[in-house]
Amino acid sequence: MKLEEKNLIVKRPYKEVYKCDDSIVKIFSETHPKSDIFNEALLTARIEETGLDIPKVKEVTQIDGKWAIVIEYKDGKTLEEMMQSDRKNMEKYMDDFVDLQLEIHSKTSPLLKGMKDKLSRQINSLKEVDATTRYELLTRLESMPKHNKVCHGDFNPSNVIVGKNGKMTVVDWAHATQGNASADAAMTYLLFALKDQDTADMYLNMFCKKSDTARQYVQQWLPIVAAAQLTKKNAMEKDFLMKWIDVFDYQ
Repeated sequence: MKLEEKNLIVKRPYKEVYKCDDSIVKIFSETHPKSDIFNEALLTARIEETGLDIPKVKEVTQIDGKWAIVIEYKDGKTLEEMMQSDRKNMEKYMDDFVDLQLEIHSKTSPLLKGMKDKLSRQINSLKEVDATTRYELLTRLESMPKHNKVCHGDFNPSNVIVGKNGKMTVVDWAHATQGNASADAAMTYLLFALKDQDTADMYLNMFCKKSDTARQYVQQWLPIVAAAQLTKKNAMEKDFLMKWIDVFDYQ
């Protein structure tokens, strides 16, 4: 498989993503855990089995000594690009975005790992907050209802591809779990709020209305998912996320 620099579409410290004919090729750095790469492929295959129309895994292979995942290419623009270039139709885009997330939440996949277990591990590994705060976060997490809905874990407009026919496809399932839909919505809210608070509020209002969920219930998840997001070690997000961890009274 020949990959050319001109076909590079994403470059991050731990991976490069290329367009190659009718495929997307993710090549991971040599230091990226092999288990994480195979796990991402497995998670994507699990989601395929739910019946959601997503880019399918073709193979896990090695390219120039580095592990790579090859998945189907879906032609189109990201919903993020469309939202940015066509602000006057933001409400329509957000309506479609929320409907797509609710479709995901309507699915189950019993073999996916549990969201609460993953969040607990992330909070326990967090060194940016003290032991008392970790304890309060874990206590709150334990008190939250345990559900088994498919949750994307990183659901934001950059992970939604819109085809020429308007059909939307969700990509990047590396963080998928089964769990509470409101926790997934809380993460999406934070991802919006990192860039624009007004858009985040539009999203949350629409999600709560369409899902018949109390806004306060989603907000209860915010300190928990903010702590989980901190484990990704993004320095630009740290101050913002710390405010969300501190904003709620745990008593």
